[in-house]
Amino acid sequence: MIDEYSMIRSKTTWPGNHMDFFYQDIERHERFLPCIFLPKRPQGRQPKTVVLQGVSGVGKSSLAGKVMLEWAKNKFYSHKFWYAFYFHCREVAQVDEQSLSELIAHKWPRAQALMSKIMSKPDQLLLLFDGFEEVTLTLTDRPTDLSEDWSQKLPGSVLLTSLLSKIMLPEATLLITLRFTSWRKLKPFLKHPSFITLTGFSMVEKVKYFRTYFRNKREADEALSFVMGNTILFSMCQVPVICWMVCSCLRQQMEKGVDLVQAYPNATAVFVQYLSSLFPTKAGSLPSNTHQEQLRGLCYLAAEGMWNMRWVFDMKDFEQAKLDETAVATFLHVNIFRRVAGDKDYYAFADLSFQEFFAALLYVLCFPQRLRNFWVLDRVQIICLIAYPGRKKNHLAQMGLFLFGLLNEKCSLAAEKSFRCKLSLGNKKKLLKVAALPYECGPPTLHHGIPQLFYCLHEIQEEAFVSQILSDCQKAALIISRNKDMQASAFCLKHCRHLRNLELTITLTITQLYALNPDPLQSTEPGSSNQCFLWWQDFCSVVRTHENLEVLAVTNTVMEADSVKVLSAALRHPGCKLQKLIFRRVNTSMLNEDLLQVLMENWYLRCLEIQGTEVRCEAMEFLCTALKYPQCYLQCLRLEDCAVTPKSWVELARDLGSNRHLKTLMLRSSCLETFGAYYLSLAQLERLLLENCGLTVLSCKSLMSSLMSNKMLTHLSLAENALKDEGAKQLCSALQHPMCPLQRLVLRNCALTSDCCQDMASALGKNKNLRSLDLGFNSLKDDGVTLLFEALKKSESGLQILDSFQLVIYQLVEVHRAGEASHQKENRGCTGWKGAYSPLSAARLWLPCSSTTRA
Repeated sequence: MIDEYSMIRSKTTWPGNHMDFFYQDIERHERFLPCIFLPKRPQGRQPKTVVLQGVSGVGKSSLAGKVMLEWAKNKFYSHKFWYAFYFHCREVAQVDEQSLSELIAHKWPRAQALMSKIMSKPDQLLLLFDGFEEVTLTLTDRPTDLSEDWSQKLPGSVLLTSLLSKIMLPEATLLITLRFTSWRKLKPFLKHPSFITLTGFSMVEKVKYFRTYFRNKREADEALSFVMGNTILFSMCQVPVICWMVCSCLRQQMEKGVDLVQAYPNATAVFVQYLSSLFPTKAGSLPSNTHQEQLRGLCYLAAEGMWNMRWVFDMKDFEQAKLDETAVATFLHVNIFRRVAGDKDYYAFADLSFQEFFAALLYVLCFPQRLRNFWVLDRVQIICLIAYPGRKKNHLAQMGLFLFGLLNEKCSLAAEKSFRCKLSLGNKKKLLKVAALPYECGPPTLHHGIPQLFYCLHEIQEEAFVSQILSDCQKAALIISRNKDMQASAFCLKHCRHLRNLELTITLTITQLYALNPDPLQSTEPGSSNQCFLWWQDFCSVVRTHENLEVLAVTNTVMEADSVKVLSAALRHPGCKLQKLIFRRVNTSMLNEDLLQVLMENWYLRCLEIQGTEVRCEAMEFLCTALKYPQCYLQCLRLEDCAVTPKSWVELARDLGSNRHLKTLMLRSSCLETFGAYYLSLAQLERLLLENCGLTVLSCKSLMSSLMSNKMLTHLSLAENALKDEGAKQLCSALQHPMCPLQRLVLRNCALTSDCCQDMASALGKNKNLRSLDLGFNSLKDDGVTLLFEALKKSESGLQILDSFQLVIYQLVEVHRAGEASHQKENRGCTGWKGAYSPLSAARLWLPCSSTTRA
């Protein structure tokens, strides 16, 4: 067994058969081993199903083999698992019918005599399943087909489903390896799975691999400088074999003295060099007149597999692709193909990225014998390539990236020369037509940082093409969490000339995102963070160069002082026409003098919102200073759920008194129990929201006085404050004042009862200005609602909207009664509802008139 699972380090199979290839352990994966079956929380239960998930080539099978190897050496849970078996899923699928005992006996013949003993203690049994992507069987979703009998012969799909769903051997422990894109298929069958995500090489490990490979420090620095400047290529290096492939290609060019930037205009160009090099050297045995046909057949096979999520092929598939046995043997020899484990002849591409590349190549190859000389992509296919999240969720994402890369002019010329074939750019026009539709980047999630299209456009590296694609993009919501997010966003945003709304989240500080040499054994290279700042400056330049940009929202972000300075400089630039600036849940130090000085220097800015952020005394001083400045033209200020000292609240109210431009002030979830009246006394305000601010009955007397003296205030919201009936009565006194300018009053969820409704009804009868009153989520009850409704019927009040669920119900009853009486007059002697009128139709007539309008 030790020999069997040591084959993962074989020097006879690709890529180990290359002289310059070397293995490097992934340290984090090594640290996972002792923790795989630990409970995820204190006092939790040990998981019975563990899923090792990750992209292709990241080391899932290697780690599974390592588990078996360590178990065989009594170093892995030897006290827990007396028996462990590793199965490639093809071993389950290749036999029409077999029992679990037969499957185990085939794997380990000596187990046949011990089968009863093994199965008698299933809690000591570990089953590892690898290679789900390399089988085509469909798991059964019919519970009646499943079996708990380990000795019963079953079809492969039924046997596998019985084990995964814990119908068979529920106490046994399962370890499963999966690509992210396969999770959807298995999700319905797994019971309470625990997940471990394998990410491959970290940044430190990638740098270490490069330095070990090149040995010469100057060469290593040159290679690292180039590859870290191409963040898409560097991100691919998380897969160990791709990391080696990139090193190998870079070394070849460096030995020739070729400029790496000229040799590789994008990441795709590296794959062009490596994969094309296999054809003239080792695949030269192909007859010259069939070279084109074999290349097209290979691309067709890859594309069909990608669209249909097939990664394993047999001779029938090769026949459909017009690949003969000689071609298959040649591609196997040069390591474009590899054999798949099992008794039959099945093949897969040596690495999934090879299949993704050749699939993309199909759509740029020229086919002179066809009516159209290229293989046309339809609109649905294009959308599938660009409109979904990245590689974790969309198996076509990398293929789309390669397609855009091959359409780069320099890369396509290199591909023509290297593959000795004619290329067509016919699909480039189709991409332009489909992708250039009005485009809005939807709200991001933690798993979807920036649109997949941004990566593709960065890969094509043609500014005129990118500008056409993004000309109608008006809104973008981006999460910057990785190197390539920042670089691709900075490149694409500057081409979004009609961008109006930008929402930005940076989950790491910029200095953490980039460091040329994070290896603690090596000193950080001089100027290693300069590239980061160039991208950040490009990103921020959008604020000053895009005249249509109106809204910038920075959310869930921690930003260091230097980065804030770059952003502030862009906001203060005379070309910045931003009207609304929003900060939600940002680090406290971000609200510094540089940033708040924008309020004094940007004459276009009309609205500032700060939410969920501690605003320290120093920041409040900067804010107050800016608000007092004569050239501060801010019209709306919103501070929501901000930790602010009482002293700062008083100072803000005082300094706002000298501001003649501010018309709207929104203070929500702030402690203003004794300061609310200060803001009501601000003569210039037209809209004031003091929601959930701790106001009480004691606050209402001062509020009433301020409200009676304010001549401009038309909208007031005191929602979610415990004003109670006494507080509401005092406010009603102000409403009865003939000069009260209020047009909308919100007293939603203010602990009101029917006791205040008489005062409210009286105020509504005398007030001619009020147009909207929101009394929702208060216990007015039937008596209170009746008073209000009757008052509205009798008075000449200008009220148009009265929001209260209870009032709506009351009105429905009244309309129903009126309609019923009218109906009975017209249909005397009839029973039931007939004709067009019914309570339901009455409700439909009323509900549009009672729409809720919030302050």
